Amino acid sequence: MHSKSLATIAKLLFSAEALFLSKNYADVTMTEIAANAGVTKGAAYHHFANKEALYIAMLESALQEKKELFQKAAESSGTCRERLTRLTRVFLELGREKRDVMKLVRRDINNFKDPVRSQLVRAYQSALPEQIQVIVTDGIRDGLLTGDPRLLSWTYAAIVEVMLTGYAERVFENQDAMLEFVTRIFFNGAGIKHLPRGTRKRVTA
Repeated sequence: MHSKSLATIAKLLFSAEALFLSKNYADVTMTEIAANAGVTKGAAYHHFANKEALYIAMLESALQEKKELFQKAAESSGTCRERLTRLTRVFLELGREKRDVMKLVRRDINNFKDPVRSQLVRAYQSALPEQIQVIVTDGIRDGLLTGDPRLLSWTYAAIVEVMLTGYAERVFENQDAMLEFVTRIFFNGAGIKHLPRGTRKRVTA
C-alpha cells in the first residue's frame, strides 16, 4: 500500500480512538473523525466503508498492539506470580487512555450483531484474558493455584481492569504498591497453601 495511504489510515485510526474514548459510539460521526484526523471525508470513506468498519479496524489494531506486549510477559520466565506482576506492570505502563481502549469492547458490544460482535469479543479475549491464562495454567501445573484456568484468568483480568482506576492511582503511592495489592488479592483468593484441608465447600445447584 502507498505510504500516503498508510499515513491517512494511521491518522484516521488515531482520531477514531480519541473520539470513541471521549464519546459514546452513537455520538461519533465519520465527518468528525475525518476532521479530527485532518483528512477529507472522502478520504475517510475511501479507506473505510462506514463508521462501523473504522471502529472495528481501530479496536482490532489497538488490541493486537497490546496482545503483542502482554504475550511477551506471559511467555517470560519466572514464577506465576512474577509473570502476572510483569504483565500487569506492562498494562499499567500503557497509560490511562491506552488502557481504557480495552474497555470499549464491553461498553460498545451491544451496538453490533454477530459476526462482528463475536469478532470483537474474540480480539479482546486474545489480547488479555488468554495471555493471563497461559500464566495461570502454569501456576495450576506447579501447584500454586487451584481452579478452572479460564475462570481464574477472567477473574484476574476483571481485578486489574476494574480496580486499577484513577481512584486506585490516588490511593496507592506508587505503581509497585498497586501491583502488590492486585496480586495479593488474587493469590489470597486463588492460592492453595492458605486453604486448610477440608475447608473448601462443595458447590451445589
